[in-house]
Amino acid sequence: MCGRYTLKTPVSVLAERFDIEEAPSSITPSYNIAPTQQVATALAENGRRKLEMLQWGLIPSWAKDPEVGNRMINARGETVAEKPSYRKAFQERRCLILSDGFYEWQKTDNGKQPFYIHMEDESPFAFAGLWESWSNGREIRSCTIITTAPNELAAAIHNRMPVILHPEDYEMWLDPDFDEREPLTALLKPYPADVMEAYPVSRRVNKPSNNEPGCIEPAA
Repeated sequence: MCGRYTLKTPVSVLAERFDIEEAPSSITPSYNIAPTQQVATALAENGRRKLEMLQWGLIPSWAKDPEVGNRMINARGETVAEKPSYRKAFQERRCLILSDGFYEWQKTDNGKQPFYIHMEDESPFAFAGLWESWSNGREIRSCTIITTAPNELAAAIHNRMPVILHPEDYEMWLDPDFDEREPLTALLKPYPADVMEAYPVSRRVNKPSNNEPGCIEPAA
């Protein structure tokens, strides 16, 4: 599961890194992004790659109640191409959810210990995501993060991790006209552990209202 992450990288850097043509002038840095919040997402529409803020928690277009999105923050990579809630979005509405680090919780004798996981060079990266548009008098565009089995680093902390895509796969993943299941599902695998780093952080991150640089500082 991926339930919290960070994005503190400036928009200008994100635009260059992910070849984004349309983007807001700035995004407030966040050290504790939580479900139901608006999150920075790259998607391709009308032949252009743009950065859009979407609600985290996928609301299928056929849902009667948008609250269903609260339970759909993650989609399992092993079944995402087949489950009715995600199947259509997997075929047509894939996106990049932008991040520069995420949290996972390790079970210990003293309760769950949060860990911060990021790239060793602290560069931003993209989770494999899906997006949907739901409307009932007002439109809500929402997204979900796809998860997979953990790599060697994350496995010591948790039994799942978000799918992190390689830059060379962004174009295929974002192409709404590409719907071949096999090449797409082949991307849903653990990211190499040897370029990532993890360390324990304060339990302050357990509360979404705690959103400051201290959230990613190593635990004392």
